[in-house]
Amino acid sequence: MSLPTPLLPAEPTLFSLTDLAVTRFTGPDRAKYLQGQVTCDVNALLPGQSSLGGHCDPKGKLWSDFRLLCLEESLLMLTKPSVLARQLPELKKFAVFAKVEIGEFQGEVVGLAGQGTDAWISAQYGLRETGLVDGGMAMRVEADRWLLASESPLALNLPVGDEALWWGLEIKAGLPHLEAVHQGEYIPQMLNLQALEGISFTKGCYMGQETVARAKYRGANNRALFVLTGSAGGPVASGDALEIQLGDNWRRSGLVLNAWRQQGQVWLTAVLPKDTEADARFRLKQEEGSSLTLQLLPYPLAD
Repeated sequence: MSLPTPLLPAEPTLFSLTDLAVTRFTGPDRAKYLQGQVTCDVNALLPGQSSLGGHCDPKGKLWSDFRLLCLEESLLMLTKPSVLARQLPELKKFAVFAKVEIGEFQGEVVGLAGQGTDAWISAQYGLRETGLVDGGMAMRVEADRWLLASESPLALNLPVGDEALWWGLEIKAGLPHLEAVHQGEYIPQMLNLQALEGISFTKGCYMGQETVARAKYRGANNRALFVLTGSAGGPVASGDALEIQLGDNWRRSGLVLNAWRQQGQVWLTAVLPKDTEADARFRLKQEEGSSLTLQLLPYPLAD
């Protein structure tokens, strides 16, 4: 019998994303203000476009990674809820000097995934790629997987899926989601944001920009995000320690970023040394009987 793996449902399926925080930026200076705060080129986004990005402290360490959606009259920043307690005060710190308002999005953001979802979106909204829809925006994450943001509650006649599967599919796609336990630990390149087009190296100054640029041009970063899969008998959580096998010994290697587990099978993302061998074997520090190996990333790493 094959082991469980995060697979797309057999038909378009609705996912309620309760483990997602959506921060809304409005006002005439919203793009200009965020441009000086985050790693992506906010000024280059047109309504209906999207970008991944990172929000750093002055030392270039992440308060959060995020996905930014550009609507007609606002910008939506999608993060994990756990980061907000520390991130929001930092986002608001200099907002008093700009015409920008920062608050919680009162609309709805849901996930749509399953075989035929691209065709369903095309039939419903006339879109084949990310773009505006009536009252919001549809963002294509990958083939047959979308995010749908709406200013008003959505009424979609679709089967409802388990939210855990959505986050498992994010892991399988090699997409990072920083939790509070990791705030202040990683520079953006350690989460592969440069490979995911979440860093602009030409936009000019932003918080932490010197560190991020140094990591690129001086080769100062030696870690990256990897996808691992294997078996684990107990729960796996963000922040759990991983150990790598070296001969007959085990040595601490990295930390779990996100994890999906079903019937003893686990998929996870973790930040590890960039030179980790493809055939390396890992285990969870808290579970010596666990076993994990690397999966190929679905995109090429970049410096």
